[in-house]
Amino acid sequence: MQRRTFLAGTGAVLLAAPLAAEAQPAGKVRRIGWLALGPPPSAPSSFRYVFLLELRRLGYSERQDFVLEDRYADGKDERLSALAAELAQLPVDVIVALATPSALAAKRVTATIPIVFVLVTDPARRGLIASLPRPGGNVTGMTYLGHEVFTKGLELLKEAVPGISRVAVFMQATDPAQMAIYSEVDAAARVLGVSLHRTGVRSAADLDDAFAAVLRQRAQALLVYPLSLAPASVHKIAEFAVRNRLPTMTVQESYVQAGFLASYGPSIPEQFKRAAVYVDKILRGAKPSDLPVEQPTKFELVINLKTAKALGLTIPQSVLGRADEVIQ
Repeated sequence: MQRRTFLAGTGAVLLAAPLAAEAQPAGKVRRIGWLALGPPPSAPSSFRYVFLLELRRLGYSERQDFVLEDRYADGKDERLSALAAELAQLPVDVIVALATPSALAAKRVTATIPIVFVLVTDPARRGLIASLPRPGGNVTGMTYLGHEVFTKGLELLKEAVPGISRVAVFMQATDPAQMAIYSEVDAAARVLGVSLHRTGVRSAADLDDAFAAVLRQRAQALLVYPLSLAPASVHKIAEFAVRNRLPTMTVQESYVQAGFLASYGPSIPEQFKRAAVYVDKILRGAKPSDLPVEQPTKFELVINLKTAKALGLTIPQSVLGRADEVIQ
């Protein structure tokens, strides 16, 4: 893999993306629903921003051709159904649902409005679709995580820090997909000689208790699933981990930029770009049932050497040489 050094200002690069030659569909201004369990984004380089830039590249102009109707549950799963219902009642032309809880909420409130999900694990098992190649109904999108991704991340963590045997795990307590794959990750961990200790996190209010659990468990490292938290809370986890000399592994590249040690997982920006492509197809008349659910094809290993130094770690060349991105 080619190693790249992280550079700030990626938003400026994205803004330079050319417009597509083919114009967007003519007619009324379309409404695109955006349903998320987490809080509103606070950075211009958010995945929402990536999605909008891809629509721009496809020939769409915000406000002239479409409006994005944002709904955020601020980490409160119980609000999702009401927010999804708001979008359905507008109505919107398509709903982009971020992660499994949002997708399930959208599916509960409408069987007719197209739904494009992103960051969803095993959508067939969750009842969102009939199958990956033939989703059926009004739902399609991009799969994201499987136990294999977390297992690979755990293997890389073990290779980077060979002495670890107890790993704490933070999971989104309101995401059934994360809970569903935990047993498979736990089985793989035992093969690696690692015991996992799971803690569910619903919101930022749970973090202090989660930190106390990590200390009680005498964990030697921390594995963090995607959490519906604001960037400030992600930074808080990173600071706690460094303060307690805990190497952190995740699947979110943005967490590594916030101070985690490493991430391994699908390219999340690529998922949101593909979601924009699917929205474009649907606005042009395609049916979700005719759009196969896409599986990730691009996986990236990102390492934060500043965090490694703060932890007093030297990342082995066998791991460092495989990194796609190195934050200096």
